[in-house]
Amino acid sequence: MNGSRNKPPAPALNKSQTDADASETKHRDKKTAGGMLKKLKSRRSQTEKWPVVTEDELRALAGDISPDHVLGLRAVTEDYLCKPEDNIYNVDFTRFKIRDLETGTVLFEIAKPPHSGPVDGEDEVGDVDTSAGRFVRYQFTPAFLKLCTVGATVEFTVGDQPINSFRMIERHYFQGRLLKNFDFDFGFCIPNSRNTCEHIYEFPQLPDDLIRQMVAHPYETRSDSFYFVDNKLIMHNKADYAYNGGL
Repeated sequence: MNGSRNKPPAPALNKSQTDADASETKHRDKKTAGGMLKKLKSRRSQTEKWPVVTEDELRALAGDISPDHVLGLRAVTEDYLCKPEDNIYNVDFTRFKIRDLETGTVLFEIAKPPHSGPVDGEDEVGDVDTSAGRFVRYQFTPAFLKLCTVGATVEFTVGDQPINSFRMIERHYFQGRLLKNFDFDFGFCIPNSRNTCEHIYEFPQLPDDLIRQMVAHPYETRSDSFYFVDNKLIMHNKADYAYNGGL
């Protein structure tokens, strides 16, 4: 989901108007430290119904990119569709955990060090890595591809502006083939708040021959995660995945 480019093997981690009540369910469980944990299921939609669009066509929109636009993509993007400074709401992901919902086993967990911010001198003239903090490389064992339902708990903070409609669309590809589209609504976020929710990922059953190919070709499984506020793209993260851990 969020992290630095060269993090050790880790996971990532995330349609338009459909019936929100039917497509999104929200449950609340007690967190161990008190408070509530909001659980979010992905919207259901038929991605093939969206008009096909290319990355170059979206880039020509000069930043005015909506959820409908990215749902028309048929391939993973080769570059980012927005800039870090487009995150005018100062959304910052601070903690991330993945668990198998059937067994409760925690598969991965990472937290951003407290008070970690820009390094002094970071704004000085020099080469700037525009993917820093926006690209993550993940590694799992082959067994991960057999899981049915995974929960991804994410903690994030927002700046001094309220967020009325925060939405993530996450699209996973293998060698140019769209495997799955996930579409989550975070809902409203109050200014200067810390928020926690768990995204419920329901994975499709993959054919054995496809699983073998995904294991044999590490990091050719890739994803785009697009974040929108009021239907305007503000963040774009990328990830790639290997499933040959332990081999």
